[in-house]
Amino acid sequence: MLLLGACAAGHDGSHGAAASPTDPAASSATPSDGHTDGHASSSPPPSPAPLRAGESFAEVGIADDLPGGVYIPEAPAGGTDDYRCFLADPGFARDSFVTGVQFLPENPAVVHHSIVFRVDPGQVAAAQAKDAEDPRPGWECFGGPGLPSDARSAVAGLDAAPWLAGWAPGGRENLFADDIGVPVAAGGQVVVQMHYNLRAAQGEAAADNTHVRLRVSSRTDLEPVRTTLLPAPVELPCASGQTGRLCERGTAVSDVVQRFGATALRTVGGLHLLCGGDPFKPVAGPTQSCTRIVQTPTTVRAAAGHMHLLGRTITIEANAGTPRARTILDIPVWDFDDQSARPLTDPVRLKRGDTLTVTCTHDAALRDQLPALQDVEDRYVVWGEGTTDEMCLGILLVTG
Repeated sequence: MLLLGACAAGHDGSHGAAASPTDPAASSATPSDGHTDGHASSSPPPSPAPLRAGESFAEVGIADDLPGGVYIPEAPAGGTDDYRCFLADPGFARDSFVTGVQFLPENPAVVHHSIVFRVDPGQVAAAQAKDAEDPRPGWECFGGPGLPSDARSAVAGLDAAPWLAGWAPGGRENLFADDIGVPVAAGGQVVVQMHYNLRAAQGEAAADNTHVRLRVSSRTDLEPVRTTLLPAPVELPCASGQTGRLCERGTAVSDVVQRFGATALRTVGGLHLLCGGDPFKPVAGPTQSCTRIVQTPTTVRAAAGHMHLLGRTITIEANAGTPRARTILDIPVWDFDDQSARPLTDPVRLKRGDTLTVTCTHDAALRDQLPALQDVEDRYVVWGEGTTDEMCLGILLVTG
Protein backbone atom coordinates (compact mmCIF):
# COMPACT_ATOMS: atom_id res chain seq x y z
CA MET A 1 0.00 0.00 0.00
CA LEU A 2 2.92 2.29 0.36
CA LEU A 3 5.61 3.11 -2.15
CA LEU A 4 8.13 5.42 -0.55
CA GLY A 5 10.60 5.14 -3.40
CA ALA A 6 8.16 6.74 -5.83
CA CYS A 7 6.73 9.23 -3.32
CA ALA A 8 3.35 7.58 -3.80
CA ALA A 9 0.89 6.14 -1.35
CA GLY A 10 -1.31 3.26 -1.81
CA HIS A 11 -1.88 -0.28 1.23
CA ASP A 12 -1.85 -1.98 3.15
CA GLY A 13 -1.68 -0.05 3.12
CA SER A 14 -0.84 -0.63 1.81
CA HIS A 15 -3.63 -1.73 2.16
CA GLY A 16 -6.15 0.86 3.21
CA ALA A 17 -8.83 1.09 5.75
CA ALA A 18 -12.02 3.00 5.24
CA ALA A 19 -10.93 6.18 6.98
CA SER A 20 -13.32 9.09 6.92
CA PRO A 21 -14.99 11.48 9.36
CA THR A 22 -18.29 9.70 8.99
CA ASP A 23 -21.66 9.38 10.51
CA PRO A 24 -20.84 6.73 13.17
CA ALA A 25 -23.98 4.81 12.34
CA ALA A 26 -22.91 4.54 8.72
CA SER A 27 -19.35 3.43 9.40
CA SER A 28 -19.74 1.11 12.36
CA ALA A 29 -19.12 -2.61 12.02
CA THR A 30 -19.79 -5.49 14.33
CA PRO A 31 -16.38 -6.85 15.34
CA SER A 32 -15.67 -10.56 15.30
CA ASP A 33 -13.30 -12.30 17.66
CA GLY A 34 -10.42 -11.30 15.39
CA HIS A 35 -7.85 -13.21 13.38
CA THR A 36 -10.13 -14.73 10.77
CA ASP A 37 -9.14 -15.88 7.31
CA GLY A 38 -9.04 -12.28 6.19
CA HIS A 39 -11.95 -11.94 3.78
CA ALA A 40 -15.23 -10.12 4.03
CA SER A 41 -18.57 -11.86 4.20
CA SER A 42 -20.70 -12.21 1.07
CA SER A 43 -23.73 -10.48 2.58
CA PRO A 44 -25.14 -7.70 0.37
CA PRO A 45 -23.91 -4.18 1.19
CA PRO A 46 -26.31 -1.86 3.01
CA SER A 47 -28.14 0.82 1.09
CA PRO A 48 -26.35 4.18 1.01
CA ALA A 49 -27.46 6.98 3.28
CA PRO A 50 -29.91 9.45 1.69
CA LEU A 51 -28.42 12.14 -0.49
CA ARG A 52 -27.92 15.52 1.18
CA ALA A 53 -28.43 18.96 -0.34
CA GLY A 54 -26.26 19.43 -3.44
CA GLU A 55 -25.21 15.76 -3.65
CA SER A 56 -25.54 13.22 -6.45
CA PHE A 57 -24.13 9.74 -7.04
CA ALA A 58 -21.52 8.77 -9.63
CA GLU A 59 -20.74 5.05 -9.86
CA VAL A 60 -17.83 3.35 -11.64
CA GLY A 61 -16.99 -0.32 -12.08
CA ILE A 62 -13.51 -1.67 -12.64
CA ALA A 63 -14.61 -4.11 -15.36
CA ASP A 64 -17.69 -2.50 -16.88
CA ASP A 65 -15.87 -2.04 -20.21
CA LEU A 66 -14.07 -5.42 -20.21
CA PRO A 67 -15.22 -8.48 -22.18
CA GLY A 68 -17.76 -10.33 -20.09
CA GLY A 69 -17.89 -7.47 -17.62
CA VAL A 70 -15.42 -9.08 -15.20
CA TYR A 71 -11.72 -8.94 -14.36
CA ILE A 72 -9.98 -12.25 -13.62
CA PRO A 73 -7.09 -11.65 -11.19
CA GLU A 74 -3.70 -13.26 -11.78
CA ALA A 75 -0.91 -13.21 -9.22
CA PRO A 76 2.51 -12.38 -10.72
CA ALA A 77 5.87 -13.87 -9.76
CA GLY A 78 4.42 -17.10 -8.42
CA GLY A 79 2.69 -15.30 -5.55
CA THR A 80 -0.91 -15.20 -4.40
CA ASP A 81 -1.55 -11.44 -4.52
CA ASP A 82 -2.61 -9.33 -7.48
CA TYR A 83 -2.48 -5.53 -7.17
CA ARG A 84 -4.25 -3.94 -10.13
CA CYS A 85 -5.12 -0.32 -10.91
CA PHE A 86 -8.06 0.68 -13.09
CA LEU A 87 -8.65 4.18 -14.47
CA ALA A 88 -12.30 5.25 -14.40
CA ASP A 89 -14.11 8.45 -15.37
CA PRO A 90 -16.91 9.46 -12.98
CA GLY A 91 -17.74 12.48 -15.15
CA PHE A 92 -16.49 15.38 -13.03
CA ALA A 93 -17.88 18.13 -15.29
CA ARG A 94 -16.99 20.93 -12.88
CA ASP A 95 -14.95 21.49 -9.74
CA SER A 96 -16.72 19.57 -6.98
CA PHE A 97 -16.23 17.79 -3.67
CA VAL A 98 -16.45 14.08 -3.00
CA THR A 99 -18.41 13.81 0.24
CA GLY A 100 -18.81 10.06 0.53
CA VAL A 101 -17.64 6.77 -0.96
CA GLN A 102 -19.15 3.30 -0.88
CA PHE A 103 -17.19 0.27 -2.09
CA LEU A 104 -19.23 -2.60 -3.53
CA PRO A 105 -16.88 -5.63 -3.77
CA GLU A 106 -18.47 -8.19 -6.09
CA ASN A 107 -16.29 -11.11 -5.01
CA PRO A 108 -15.34 -10.70 -1.33
CA ALA A 109 -13.71 -14.13 -1.33
CA VAL A 110 -10.71 -12.59 -3.11
CA VAL A 111 -10.93 -8.81 -2.50
CA HIS A 112 -8.42 -8.02 0.26
CA HIS A 113 -8.70 -4.25 0.06
CA SER A 114 -9.39 -1.40 -2.34
CA ILE A 115 -8.39 2.25 -2.52
CA VAL A 116 -9.75 4.93 -4.81
CA PHE A 117 -7.28 7.68 -5.73
CA ARG A 118 -7.96 11.14 -7.07
CA VAL A 119 -6.44 11.69 -10.53
CA ASP A 120 -6.02 15.36 -11.34
CA PRO A 121 -6.64 16.46 -14.97
CA GLY A 122 -2.89 16.80 -15.58
CA GLN A 123 -2.36 13.16 -14.54
CA VAL A 124 -5.01 11.56 -16.75
CA ALA A 125 -2.73 11.15 -19.78
CA ALA A 126 -0.07 9.44 -17.65
CA ALA A 127 -2.68 7.04 -16.26
CA GLN A 128 -3.96 6.27 -19.75
CA ALA A 129 -0.40 5.57 -20.89
CA LYS A 130 0.21 3.13 -18.01
CA ASP A 131 -3.04 1.35 -18.90
CA ALA A 132 -2.04 1.12 -22.57
CA GLU A 133 1.46 -0.17 -21.78
CA ASP A 134 0.21 -3.15 -19.78
CA PRO A 135 -1.18 -5.98 -21.95
CA ARG A 136 -3.70 -6.97 -19.29
CA PRO A 137 -6.65 -4.82 -18.13
CA GLY A 138 -5.48 -1.90 -16.02
CA TRP A 139 -1.89 -2.04 -14.82
CA GLU A 140 0.14 -3.69 -12.08
CA CYS A 141 0.46 -1.31 -9.16
CA PHE A 142 2.13 -2.62 -6.02
CA GLY A 143 2.38 0.32 -3.65
CA GLY A 144 0.23 2.79 -5.58
CA PRO A 145 -0.80 3.98 -9.05
CA GLY A 146 2.68 5.33 -9.81
CA LEU A 147 1.44 8.59 -11.34
CA PRO A 148 3.50 11.81 -11.39
CA SER A 149 2.94 13.82 -8.24
CA ASP A 150 3.33 17.41 -7.14
CA ALA A 151 4.64 16.24 -3.74
CA ARG A 152 8.02 17.78 -2.97
CA SER A 153 9.18 14.71 -1.06
CA ALA A 154 8.10 11.28 0.12
CA VAL A 155 6.99 12.77 3.45
CA ALA A 156 4.93 15.47 1.70
CA GLY A 157 3.24 12.69 -0.28
CA LEU A 158 2.34 10.93 2.95
CA ASP A 159 1.00 14.09 4.57
CA ALA A 160 -1.38 14.72 1.67
CA ALA A 161 -1.98 11.36 -0.02
CA PRO A 162 -4.31 11.52 -3.07
CA TRP A 163 -6.82 9.13 -1.51
CA LEU A 164 -10.54 9.61 -1.81
CA ALA A 165 -11.24 6.62 0.43
CA GLY A 166 -10.25 3.04 1.09
CA TRP A 167 -12.04 -0.17 1.88
CA ALA A 168 -10.95 -3.20 3.87
CA PRO A 169 -13.03 -5.91 5.57
CA GLY A 170 -15.52 -4.34 7.95
CA GLY A 171 -15.64 -1.07 6.04
CA ARG A 172 -19.01 0.59 5.50
CA GLU A 173 -20.08 3.58 3.46
CA ASN A 174 -17.71 6.51 3.97
CA LEU A 175 -20.10 9.36 4.67
CA PHE A 176 -18.17 12.54 5.38
CA ALA A 177 -19.39 15.06 7.92
CA ASP A 178 -21.61 17.66 6.29
CA ASP A 179 -19.02 20.46 6.44
CA ILE A 180 -16.10 18.76 4.63
CA GLY A 181 -15.20 17.01 1.38
CA VAL A 182 -12.29 16.01 -0.84
CA PRO A 183 -11.90 18.55 -3.67
CA VAL A 184 -11.87 17.16 -7.22
CA ALA A 185 -11.19 19.21 -10.33
CA ALA A 186 -13.28 19.34 -13.49
CA GLY A 187 -11.93 16.80 -15.98
CA GLY A 188 -10.29 14.71 -13.30
CA GLN A 189 -10.80 10.98 -12.99
CA VAL A 190 -10.13 8.27 -10.42
CA VAL A 191 -7.94 5.20 -10.14
CA VAL A 192 -9.38 2.23 -8.30
CA GLN A 193 -6.61 0.06 -6.85
CA MET A 194 -7.66 -3.53 -6.15
CA HIS A 195 -5.70 -5.97 -4.01
CA TYR A 196 -6.78 -9.54 -4.69
CA ASN A 197 -5.58 -12.37 -2.47
CA LEU A 198 -5.90 -15.59 -4.46
CA ARG A 199 -5.28 -18.16 -1.74
CA ALA A 200 -9.03 -18.91 -1.61
CA ALA A 201 -9.90 -18.90 -5.33
CA GLN A 202 -8.22 -18.92 -8.74
CA GLY A 203 -9.30 -18.39 -12.35
CA GLU A 204 -13.01 -17.95 -13.06
CA ALA A 205 -13.81 -18.40 -9.36
CA ALA A 206 -11.85 -15.21 -8.67
CA ALA A 207 -13.64 -13.09 -11.31
CA ASP A 208 -14.68 -9.67 -9.99
CA ASN A 209 -16.25 -6.39 -10.97
CA THR A 210 -16.04 -4.23 -7.88
CA HIS A 211 -17.96 -0.97 -8.13
CA VAL A 212 -17.33 2.30 -6.31
CA ARG A 213 -20.18 4.69 -5.64
CA LEU A 214 -19.02 8.29 -5.21
CA ARG A 215 -21.13 10.91 -3.48
CA VAL A 216 -20.39 14.19 -5.31
CA SER A 217 -21.39 17.61 -3.97
CA SER A 218 -21.81 20.83 -5.90
CA ARG A 219 -21.56 22.92 -2.74
CA THR A 220 -18.76 25.49 -2.65
CA ASP A 221 -18.64 26.12 1.10
CA LEU A 222 -17.13 22.80 2.21
CA GLU A 223 -13.79 22.60 3.98
CA PRO A 224 -11.22 20.50 2.09
CA VAL A 225 -10.17 17.26 3.81
CA ARG A 226 -7.07 15.19 3.07
CA THR A 227 -5.57 11.84 4.05
CA THR A 228 -2.38 11.57 6.11
CA LEU A 229 -0.59 8.21 6.20
CA LEU A 230 1.55 7.10 9.16
CA PRO A 231 3.51 3.97 8.24
CA ALA A 232 5.99 2.21 10.51
CA PRO A 233 8.47 -0.59 9.78
CA VAL A 234 7.73 -4.25 10.43
CA GLU A 235 10.63 -6.38 11.73
CA LEU A 236 9.04 -9.56 13.10
CA PRO A 237 11.35 -12.56 13.66
CA CYS A 238 10.11 -16.14 13.53
CA ALA A 239 8.53 -17.32 16.77
CA SER A 240 10.10 -19.91 19.02
CA GLY A 241 9.91 -23.28 17.33
CA GLN A 242 9.48 -21.82 13.85
CA THR A 243 12.32 -22.73 11.51
CA GLY A 244 13.19 -22.57 7.83
CA ARG A 245 15.26 -20.67 5.33
CA LEU A 246 12.94 -17.63 5.39
CA CYS A 247 13.52 -17.16 9.12
CA GLU A 248 16.79 -15.49 8.07
CA ARG A 249 16.01 -11.82 7.46
CA GLY A 250 18.07 -11.38 4.31
CA THR A 251 16.43 -14.37 2.65
CA ALA A 252 12.98 -13.17 3.69
CA VAL A 253 13.63 -9.69 2.25
CA SER A 254 14.83 -11.25 -1.00
CA ASP A 255 11.61 -13.27 -1.15
CA VAL A 256 9.52 -10.10 -0.80
CA VAL A 257 11.54 -8.42 -3.56
CA GLN A 258 11.10 -11.45 -5.82
CA ARG A 259 7.32 -11.30 -5.38
CA PHE A 260 6.81 -7.54 -5.53
CA GLY A 261 9.82 -6.04 -7.30
CA ALA A 262 12.70 -3.76 -6.36
CA THR A 263 10.41 -1.08 -4.96
CA ALA A 264 9.67 -3.45 -2.07
CA LEU A 265 13.31 -3.21 -0.98
CA ARG A 266 13.19 0.59 -1.15
CA THR A 267 10.08 0.58 1.00
CA VAL A 268 11.58 -1.71 3.66
CA GLY A 269 14.69 0.47 3.92
CA GLY A 270 12.86 3.76 3.39
CA LEU A 271 10.56 3.16 6.34
CA HIS A 272 13.55 2.90 8.67
CA LEU A 273 14.96 6.15 7.29
CA LEU A 274 11.57 7.85 7.61
CA CYS A 275 11.24 6.72 11.23
CA GLY A 276 14.79 7.53 12.36
CA GLY A 277 16.18 4.00 12.25
CA ASP A 278 19.13 2.38 10.49
CA PRO A 279 18.07 0.29 7.46
CA PHE A 280 21.33 -1.67 7.74
CA LYS A 281 20.90 -2.43 11.46
CA PRO A 282 17.15 -2.82 11.99
CA VAL A 283 15.94 -3.52 15.50
CA ALA A 284 13.84 -6.68 15.41
CA GLY A 285 10.86 -7.25 17.66
CA PRO A 286 7.08 -7.64 17.73
CA THR A 287 6.43 -3.94 18.45
CA GLN A 288 7.48 -1.18 16.06
CA SER A 289 6.63 2.51 15.98
CA CYS A 290 7.22 5.67 14.02
CA THR A 291 6.98 9.32 15.08
CA ARG A 292 6.42 12.14 12.63
CA ILE A 293 6.49 15.88 13.23
CA VAL A 294 3.42 17.89 12.23
CA GLN A 295 4.42 20.47 9.62
CA THR A 296 1.30 22.64 9.47
CA PRO A 297 -1.67 23.27 11.79
CA THR A 298 -3.93 20.25 11.42
CA THR A 299 -7.23 19.00 12.82
CA VAL A 300 -7.71 15.22 12.94
CA ARG A 301 -11.31 14.27 12.16
CA ALA A 302 -11.11 10.45 11.93
CA ALA A 303 -8.60 7.62 12.27
CA ALA A 304 -8.12 4.04 11.17
CA GLY A 305 -5.40 1.43 11.29
CA HIS A 306 -4.24 -1.24 8.89
CA MET A 307 -2.37 -4.46 9.55
CA HIS A 308 -2.73 -7.99 8.23
CA LEU A 309 -3.36 -11.35 9.89
CA LEU A 310 -0.49 -11.26 12.41
CA GLY A 311 -1.59 -7.97 13.95
CA ARG A 312 -2.34 -7.76 17.67
CA THR A 313 -2.65 -4.06 18.57
CA ILE A 314 -2.34 -0.64 16.94
CA THR A 315 -2.38 2.86 18.42
CA ILE A 316 -1.99 6.42 17.17
CA GLU A 317 -1.00 9.05 19.73
CA ALA A 318 -0.42 12.78 19.51
CA ASN A 319 2.54 14.21 21.46
CA ALA A 320 3.37 10.86 23.06
CA GLY A 321 5.40 11.06 26.26
CA THR A 322 4.47 14.66 26.99
CA PRO A 323 1.88 16.27 29.28
CA ARG A 324 -0.13 17.06 26.13
CA ALA A 325 -0.33 13.42 25.02
CA ARG A 326 -3.64 12.37 23.53
CA THR A 327 -4.73 9.02 22.15
CA ILE A 328 -6.27 9.30 18.69
CA LEU A 329 -6.73 5.57 17.98
CA ASP A 330 -6.45 2.58 20.30
CA ILE A 331 -7.30 -0.91 19.03
CA PRO A 332 -6.23 -3.30 21.81
CA VAL A 333 -7.46 -6.41 19.96
CA TRP A 334 -6.86 -6.24 16.23
CA ASP A 335 -9.61 -7.71 14.07
CA PHE A 336 -8.74 -7.95 10.38
CA ASP A 337 -12.44 -8.10 9.53
CA ASP A 338 -13.23 -4.79 11.25
CA GLN A 339 -11.06 -2.09 9.73
CA SER A 340 -13.71 0.59 9.76
CA ALA A 341 -12.78 4.17 10.59
CA ARG A 342 -13.24 5.73 14.01
CA PRO A 343 -14.72 9.24 13.69
CA LEU A 344 -13.53 11.56 16.46
CA THR A 345 -16.38 13.17 18.36
CA ASP A 346 -13.80 15.63 19.73
CA PRO A 347 -11.41 16.46 16.86
CA VAL A 348 -7.73 16.68 17.78
CA ARG A 349 -6.16 20.02 16.90
CA LEU A 350 -2.40 19.99 16.31
CA LYS A 351 0.06 22.79 15.73
CA ARG A 352 3.35 22.84 13.86
CA GLY A 353 5.98 20.93 15.83
CA ASP A 354 3.53 18.52 17.49
CA THR A 355 4.13 14.81 16.92
CA LEU A 356 2.11 11.84 15.74
CA THR A 357 3.19 8.31 16.70
CA VAL A 358 1.84 5.06 15.29
CA THR A 359 2.69 1.84 17.16
CA CYS A 360 1.89 -1.72 16.07
CA THR A 361 2.39 -5.09 17.73
CA HIS A 362 2.43 -8.27 15.65
CA ASP A 363 2.54 -11.89 16.83
CA ALA A 364 4.46 -14.47 14.80
CA ALA A 365 2.91 -17.28 16.85
CA LEU A 366 -0.41 -16.59 15.12
CA ARG A 367 1.08 -18.18 12.01
CA ASP A 368 0.69 -21.57 13.72
CA GLN A 369 -2.88 -20.86 14.84
CA LEU A 370 -4.69 -19.33 11.86
CA PRO A 371 -6.15 -21.70 9.25
CA ALA A 372 -5.39 -19.16 6.52
CA LEU A 373 -1.64 -19.41 7.27
CA GLN A 374 -1.21 -23.14 7.86
CA ASP A 375 0.45 -23.79 4.49
CA VAL A 376 2.61 -20.65 4.58
CA GLU A 377 6.32 -21.17 5.17
CA ASP A 378 7.65 -19.75 8.45
CA ARG A 379 9.39 -16.45 7.79
CA TYR A 380 10.92 -13.32 9.21
CA VAL A 381 8.25 -10.73 8.39
CA VAL A 382 9.00 -7.28 6.98
CA TRP A 383 6.70 -4.76 5.33
CA GLY A 384 5.17 -6.48 2.31
CA GLU A 385 2.18 -6.15 0.03
CA GLY A 386 0.86 -9.71 0.39
CA THR A 387 -1.85 -10.89 2.74
CA THR A 388 0.68 -13.25 4.35
CA ASP A 389 3.15 -10.37 4.76
CA GLU A 390 2.55 -7.51 7.20
CA MET A 391 2.07 -3.78 7.47
CA CYS A 392 1.78 -1.15 10.18
CA LEU A 393 -0.18 1.83 8.92
CA GLY A 394 -2.09 4.62 10.64
CA ILE A 395 -4.57 6.54 8.51
CA LEU A 396 -5.88 9.98 9.44
CA LEU A 397 -8.43 12.21 7.77
CA VAL A 398 -7.51 15.81 8.53
CA THR A 399 -8.43 19.37 7.74
CA GLY A 400 -6.34 22.51 7.95
